[in-house]
Amino acid sequence: MRHHATLVFVLAATSLKAQAATNFTSLVNLFIGTASGANGGSGGNGFPGAAIPHAMVKVGIDVDTAPRQAGYISDNSSITGISLMHDEDLSREAAYLLIGRLVKSKRLEPFFSYGTDNYTAHACYDFNSPASQNNQSIVTSGTFQSNPSSSTSITILPSNNASLSFPFSSSPASTQAGALISFNSPVVLARFGVSFISPAQACSNAEEEVSDWDWNKVQGASASKWEDVLSRVMVDAPKEDPNVVELLYSSLYRASLVPANLTGENPYWESPYPFYDAFFCSWDVFRTVHPLLSITSPFEWAEIVSAYVDGWRHTGYIPECRANTKNGYVQGGSDGMPILGDFAQKYAKDAETLAVSMGDLYQALVDTATNTPPDWYRVGRQNTAWTMFNYIPTAWVDPSGATGLPTREASRTLEYAVNDFAVRQAAITLNKSVEDIYTFGNRSMGFVNVWDPNVTSDGFTGFAQRRFANGTFAFSPPDACSPIDPVGHSCARGTDNNVGFYESSSWEYSFFVPHSMATIIRLMGGNDTFIQRVDHYFFKGYFLAGNEPSFAIPWAYHYVSRPDLSALRVRNVTFTNFNTGIGGIPGNDDSGAMAALLAFHLLGLYPTPFSSQILVGSPMVSSYTIRNQLRGTRTKVTVEGFDRSSLVAKPRNGSRVFVKNITVNGHQNPSLCWLAFEDLIGGGEIVIQVDGDASAAAARGCGGNEPMSLEA
Repeated sequence: MRHHATLVFVLAATSLKAQAATNFTSLVNLFIGTASGANGGSGGNGFPGAAIPHAMVKVGIDVDTAPRQAGYISDNSSITGISLMHDEDLSREAAYLLIGRLVKSKRLEPFFSYGTDNYTAHACYDFNSPASQNNQSIVTSGTFQSNPSSSTSITILPSNNASLSFPFSSSPASTQAGALISFNSPVVLARFGVSFISPAQACSNAEEEVSDWDWNKVQGASASKWEDVLSRVMVDAPKEDPNVVELLYSSLYRASLVPANLTGENPYWESPYPFYDAFFCSWDVFRTVHPLLSITSPFEWAEIVSAYVDGWRHTGYIPECRANTKNGYVQGGSDGMPILGDFAQKYAKDAETLAVSMGDLYQALVDTATNTPPDWYRVGRQNTAWTMFNYIPTAWVDPSGATGLPTREASRTLEYAVNDFAVRQAAITLNKSVEDIYTFGNRSMGFVNVWDPNVTSDGFTGFAQRRFANGTFAFSPPDACSPIDPVGHSCARGTDNNVGFYESSSWEYSFFVPHSMATIIRLMGGNDTFIQRVDHYFFKGYFLAGNEPSFAIPWAYHYVSRPDLSALRVRNVTFTNFNTGIGGIPGNDDSGAMAALLAFHLLGLYPTPFSSQILVGSPMVSSYTIRNQLRGTRTKVTVEGFDRSSLVAKPRNGSRVFVKNITVNGHQNPSLCWLAFEDLIGGGEIVIQVDGDASAAAARGCGGNEPMSLEA
């Protein structure tokens, strides 16, 4: 089922919270993160509407107050309508042009266009429900236009020739317009479908996916789909802390809303492969969302990966930030590359079963890592500069004629390095040439070329900086664009960004070398200085919980064999920044990026993209079971000595939060700091023993086996 249609009672709402308490769906709070982002609010942009996993149709309430990127915010704003397609980074779809016609006496066929690239979506509303379901008739129909600044006017036009057209507005428009339909019943049953292809296909989607108008059947099928997804991570809810359980399942829910399965709805090319959308943006989601899907949802993840590869087949580059079938903007590197590299590491041997062409996947990586598109602001990378300098120079004119936004030079260098490491890992897994392995491995160390060892901040020396083509550095204050930036620099996606970093500071981005933390530790002055520097980063206020480059830093202590410090820091970050209220997400959920991050924190795990290792820490539940569809396995993770009193931002001394021992199916795990991906999904039981002896925990560290790190 493509999930392009649904059945709704107009102005009647149901919540997954209403399911029976024994179901996992009952543990989901749809309203976490729906507070406004105005006036310093959290602005989580949570979507509290009706949807099923990875569906195109997401029905939700729209309000009249900005910002409301998911259409809705929890305040006293007036409701302006109910629209069909919502995502956490995208407001309602009916914003540019509305044209509709009433046909077959009980069917409305409007279409909507929106945004800088003017996408078109077609909808089909049916009101001809069987009398056995709802006996209703249309009394009259037409169009309406209203403007609060003047008297309301209503225009009734012939039912087969009704049209209205209004220009795009970036803020809630004072003019409201739409179809006007009057019924003879106080309760209206409506069925609708959506399509990017045509009104006829929108109607076909509705007829195919909701064929019998059975409300209870449709609602039950939707709940069943969510039950399947949520039960892939199972906890004994009555046994665990209720807030942790609510946070966990609400996070698992939000992490499976997008990308959206638009298979059959690609308006650009014919293809036998899946077509997914809402890749906005890979920069947001490659760190946490895709690694979570790799564990719980390999079949869905494989379809999404296949859609990335198919984008390369038809455009020459891996998609980066597509929304509603249109390319957005590149934020950092080509961050679909780590996603594809991660899939190669984890599921290459299952590629045939999962219907992913590994040959095409690898070629997509190589082409995106090698070729420069005409406009690398929309897709791909500035590879002319990258291959010439092994960093992205400041104030350099590209002789190839390719264009893009020539900012974010330092952060793009760091991200290009991560991208190329993904190619290296795929090359090793797929037995590619030694030349490829060395080429992309060497390029992945290019981050050292923007490391200025002479910059000092707060007593710490060595920071990532912009660099000119002649090799000299361009200084940017390391605290620029941090939460405590005293000047207020611009680090957004714009021409006024003159600091070299995207949505982050050098204080933060200087830690962003997940594939070569050993090198960064050495550049920063060794283990002890590194620990002091991470501590200072949090103490001074450079950490911003809602910012993607910050996600992994609470776990950075693992790389200096101090998982005990990570355990304390992760708890502090979790219980300081997340809660079950409407302000419970510390910033934009970013297509489930924050949701997946929190799920990992609660499970005592953190992914290392494009690596078969997963960092392991101190879970915040006493046990959980991971169900992997592809393997047909259930892996139970048990925390021996679990201490419920440790579920606070600052556990008291002696709290049992430190990992003392790990066994996998009765055998000693090789490290106290990481688990093998195959062990996590392979079935059986993993036992994590914890204690409260801080001194002993510091002494045993990782047990002599730190996480993987490529060292320069």
